[in-house]
Amino acid sequence: MREKIAKVEKAGFLFCRVGVMVLVWVAFFLKLPELVLLSFIILFISALAGVNRAPMILLWRYTFGFFSKQKTEVLNIRAMRFAHSLGAILSGLCVVFLYAGLTKLGWVLTGIFALLKTISALGFCPASKLYTCMANGGCCALTTRKGKRTC
Repeated sequence: MREKIAKVEKAGFLFCRVGVMVLVWVAFFLKLPELVLLSFIILFISALAGVNRAPMILLWRYTFGFFSKQKTEVLNIRAMRFAHSLGAILSGLCVVFLYAGLTKLGWVLTGIFALLKTISALGFCPASKLYTCMANGGCCALTTRKGKRTC
């Protein structure tokens, strides 16, 4: 399968990762379900639009991105769409629990989601890596296709 790539501003991609992480942590500590809903909306739109037209990337590009020439980062569009989709699903579950009256479960799940977003914000995107492993036939010697190493 041929990879589709997108070039986005490095600083814009960092702004996106850190921005959503901060949003989720603020929601968790201040117990604001509206911010969890906002993170769901951002991730859902990002999954639909693609990483190069993700809301946080566009926000960066049309505000702070005007002020300086940015280095770009090459991203796998499918891997990022998969990661944004998983993030939207997880944040969507948080929203459902929070608004359905299962607030304790909703906040526990939001805390787990915040931890995952922190790992992603640090550049170790587990969902993107999971997609890459699946697309390459696996990530270890037991699951890779014959003759194709991914590690």
